[in-house]
Amino acid sequence: MVRVLFVCMGNICRSPLSQGVFEHVLRRERLEGEVEVDSAGTGSWHVGHPPDERARRGASKRGIDISSQRARRLEKEDCERFDYILFMDEENRRLVEPLCGDGGAEVRLFLDYALGRSEREVPDPYYGGAEGFELVLDLVEAASEGLLEDIRDRHLKSGSG
Repeated sequence: MVRVLFVCMGNICRSPLSQGVFEHVLRRERLEGEVEVDSAGTGSWHVGHPPDERARRGASKRGIDISSQRARRLEKEDCERFDYILFMDEENRRLVEPLCGDGGAEVRLFLDYALGRSEREVPDPYYGGAEGFELVLDLVEAASEGLLEDIRDRHLKSGSG
């Protein structure tokens, strides 16, 4: 089982969208039994809360339901449990790398997997409107396809799907 953790600041916008999109990709490819996906935040402001309503609405428009997710905070144990810990921006890199940098996980920007995109960070849409959430969805969809290819190449040698 390959384990992937998406990390943003509060775990109510970018990382839940990333989790939902990537789970959707895994279902499409019939790989949901091969890869475990979760998300967490570096802050604790929203622990226990569902994703932001705008995130849920944007995901729903694309056929993705993230309403059952609940925010949680990144813990040291996550660094050992997950194979990939993917953060959304440089601010979160500064918080994640000291905690997880010397574990066995691949710790990097999620958009490193977005082949053909020039953006390096997933912008935080929290203080903006619906269009910010649409951009986040576009970015995480692109990165999810690249991440799937990386997981197939490195962990699922059969190339199933």
